[in-house]
Amino acid sequence: MRELRKNKETIVVAMSGGVDSSVSAALLLEQGYRVIGVTMKTYEFDEVGGNVENETSCCGLGAIHDARLVAAKLGIPHYVVDFRSVFNKEVIGNFVDEYLQGRTPNPCVICNREIKWGQLLKKAEALGAERIATGHYARLSYDPGRKRFGIARAKFLEKDQSYALWAIGQEALSKTMFPLGEVTKPQVRELAARFGLRTANKQESYEICFVPDNRYDRFLKEQVAGLEMQVAGGEIIRNGEAVGTHRGYPFYTIGQRRGIGAYGAKMYVTGIEKATNRIVVGPENDLFRSGLIAESVNWVGIPPSREPLRVAAKVRYKDDATPATVTPLGDDSIRVQFVTPKRAITPGQSVVFYDGDLLLGGGIIRAVLD
Repeated sequence: MRELRKNKETIVVAMSGGVDSSVSAALLLEQGYRVIGVTMKTYEFDEVGGNVENETSCCGLGAIHDARLVAAKLGIPHYVVDFRSVFNKEVIGNFVDEYLQGRTPNPCVICNREIKWGQLLKKAEALGAERIATGHYARLSYDPGRKRFGIARAKFLEKDQSYALWAIGQEALSKTMFPLGEVTKPQVRELAARFGLRTANKQESYEICFVPDNRYDRFLKEQVAGLEMQVAGGEIIRNGEAVGTHRGYPFYTIGQRRGIGAYGAKMYVTGIEKATNRIVVGPENDLFRSGLIAESVNWVGIPPSREPLRVAAKVRYKDDATPATVTPLGDDSIRVQFVTPKRAITPGQSVVFYDGDLLLGGGIIRAVLD
C-alpha cells in the first residue's frame, strides 16, 4: 500500500479522527497518491463549554490522537493546524449572530466554505499539495461542455452530504477529491478493518462540533453576556393574541414544540419576531409554506441562471428534495416556489436544489412566503 506509483499528485486529507476521513486517506494512499494528513484545531472546549464527551469529539484531544495514530499506521505525515481564530470569527461568530437575528444557522455550510475549502486549501498549497480530500459522502464531476465542476449526491443516499457543500466555489472544487462518493458506510467500516485502522468501529457524532451537548441555549448564554436577562419575558402569540411569555426569541426555532407551554393540543413555533421579542405558535398545519426567498446563492453544477428553473429542492439536511421552481431575482437572491408546501421552512437554514443527483446550487433562506 505504501509503494507509490509515478507521477501521482500530493493530496492533503482533512483527518478529523473519524472513520470516514481515515479510510479516505487509506484509499488515496492505496491508489498511489502521496498523502499528507492534516487535522484542524478549530476551538477549545473550555471556550465553548458543554464538554460532555471528554474531548473525544471533533477537534478534541481524542480526535487528534486518533488521527495521528491512523497517519502513523498508514506511514504518512500528519500535521495539526491551528484555525481557532478564524473559526471563531467566521463560524462561531456567524452562528451567534444568526440566532440573535432570530434565525437558525447551519454552521457546517460556513465551515466548509471558509475553513475546509478556505483555510485548509491554503495550508495544503503551502505543503505542496495539488488537492485536498475529505471524508464527505458526495461525488465530484466535471462537465466539459459547461466547463464546470459539479457535485452529485453520493451513491449511498442515506449518508449523502451534498446539502452542506453547496457554498464551495469552482476554483476550490477544481482542487477537491471525495474518495467516499461511490461507497456505503458499511463498506467504509469494512475497509477500515481491512486497513487495520483504529477508527473502524468509532462512533459517529451528530451534534454541531462546538456544541457537543446539543444545548444551543446554554452556548448562546455563555457567548453573549447578559443575553438571558435582555430577552426574557417576551410574548407568545397565538391567533394574534398574547397567551403567555417565553425565555427569549434566540432560544427558539421554527417547528419547535418544547418549551412553549400547554394548549390542550400540539402547538409549534411558527414564527420568530426579533424586533418585538415575540414568538408565534400554532398547529402543525401552520408550519407548511409555499415558498421562500434565499440570498448568498452559489451556483454549482450550472452557470448562474437568468431564467426560472424546474428543480428538486430541500430545506434541511434530512428533508426530501421535492419539485419546485427557482426564479433568479437579479442579484445573488432567488425565489423558490414549491409545488407542494414544505414543512417548517426556517430562515438561516439552506435551501439546496438539484437536477436528478446533480447539485445545481443553494443559498441561505432569508424569508418565508405564504
